Amino acid sequence: MIFIIFILFLIFQRLAELYVSSKNEKWLLRNGAVEYGKEHYPFMVAMHTLFIISVIAEYIWRDDTIVSYPLIIFFFVLIVIKVIVISTLGHYWNTKIYKVPGTRPVATGIYKYIKHPNYIIVICEIVIIPLAFGLYYTGVVFTILNAIMLTVRIKKENEILAM
Repeated sequence: MIFIIFILFLIFQRLAELYVSSKNEKWLLRNGAVEYGKEHYPFMVAMHTLFIISVIAEYIWRDDTIVSYPLIIFFFVLIVIKVIVISTLGHYWNTKIYKVPGTRPVATGIYKYIKHPNYIIVICEIVIIPLAFGLYYTGVVFTILNAIMLTVRIKKENEILAM
């Protein structure tokens, strides 16, 4: 039962992030933003969608799943930090890469100390979510896929932020 509640929360949380991203995208476009990284974005969306599907499928497939409450608590701590990150970026937070010409990268809050805190959170989530339920195959496969995706993503984002 805890898995069902958790996965429903996760899906709701991801959909809420997409809603915020969509609202911010409209603001960004109204303010002259240019989108970058369009070529890798569909792969990123597919990876995150397949991640949730894989978590569910492996949970159903395995007969020896566990529940690690400390990892679930850590996941919720990450969500709190993600809310702080999103709040710090305000209208600039997005799942896509946008740059408003003439603006400088946000350098307040957590961004004073860490260049890409959101990606650190995502790395932790991709590891913690499956491990919280003993879903080792999903954890390993998507940690590798996420590392590949973030290598491309962060390189592109750094290039755009330096403009």
